[in-house]
Amino acid sequence: MSNAPRININLNDFVKDPYPCLKEMQKHNPICYVPELDATLLTKRDDIFINEKKTEIFSSLQPDGLMTQLMGENMMRKDGQEHLTERKAIFPSISPKTVKNFWKEKFSKNATNLLEALRGNKKANLMTEIAMPTSAYMLKVITGLTNMSEEEMDRTSQGMIDGCSNYIGDPLVTENCNNCTESIDNHITDRINRGLEDNDLSLLAVQLRAGLSISQTRANIKLAISGGQNEPRDAISGAIATILKHPKQLEMVLNEQCTWMQVFEEYLRWMSPIGMSPRRIAKKYLYSNTTFDVDDRIFFMFGAANRDPTIFSDPDRFDITRDCSKSIAFGAGPHFCAGAWASKALITEVVLPLVFEMLPNLRLDPKCSIEYAGWAFRGPLAVNVLWD
Repeated sequence: MSNAPRININLNDFVKDPYPCLKEMQKHNPICYVPELDATLLTKRDDIFINEKKTEIFSSLQPDGLMTQLMGENMMRKDGQEHLTERKAIFPSISPKTVKNFWKEKFSKNATNLLEALRGNKKANLMTEIAMPTSAYMLKVITGLTNMSEEEMDRTSQGMIDGCSNYIGDPLVTENCNNCTESIDNHITDRINRGLEDNDLSLLAVQLRAGLSISQTRANIKLAISGGQNEPRDAISGAIATILKHPKQLEMVLNEQCTWMQVFEEYLRWMSPIGMSPRRIAKKYLYSNTTFDVDDRIFFMFGAANRDPTIFSDPDRFDITRDCSKSIAFGAGPHFCAGAWASKALITEVVLPLVFEMLPNLRLDPKCSIEYAGWAFRGPLAVNVLWD
């Protein structure tokens, strides 16, 4: 085990709001061992930026890790050539060119139809009625699982996220996660049995055409669903909620002084939907007076890094005019989020502008508060809005 200082946390408080605790860690013990998580946490932006690239030490290969046990050995849990081979195999599906020329039109048509159907209601929970279905539709078409409902896509994603974050070993959480992965496997089998077109650009089709095994293909689709649903879902609802609480900044966007991309990037910095990425120490290592031993579990705390006061001035403040170029919301090394372009296109070029265009005088429901939850994955529990 690393010789980092031991810092205890109240896990319930950490789930509700990890930022006060992370701020104290950064200030006094930026590298520390947390017994409640059985992991050594790196909380400073530059420490993470430097070490995430050292895959020979901070290895993604975690055969005993929760993600591998529950979802299979996907590309996120591989390093070096194995990782590059699978990343190259999926690239035709999620490249910037494919997103722009093929997926974006589908995203826009779906979101427009959804908002058109909702417009007369004059109220909605953004999480469940807008963010969830638009994110799930994106995943349906990109993964190729068009036979899965939006609700099932969201359920299986959340179940896998809960399973991969289940460091206390709750058997009910594990059971639900297994049920979710079984559902995905069944939908994959059904789609293969129906036949795939030669020009199909879905993750399912491009991986099989590239020669990846069915087990590799299944694991990578589960990976895409686990991270690809919650991040855009939570970013859509959270970004809208936050910009509505900052009317002067919203006015800057609507007057084209700032962009929806700035809103998105600042929100991801300020309230990182993906707050952590785990690693395993592959060989003994000394860094910043901390000795890491083989098989130590390490958490790169992206949420803390994106509020590092040595990098971002007044980091707890939401400010869309801020320079977010040093944010590591999508990671910093070879495991930089492969779906980043799809997420950016969906949120900044489709959903956010359409929501404010089609739902006039959009505002938060004053009767409902907004609560956030999570530390490994973080987002609002509900965002209730009204419009004219």
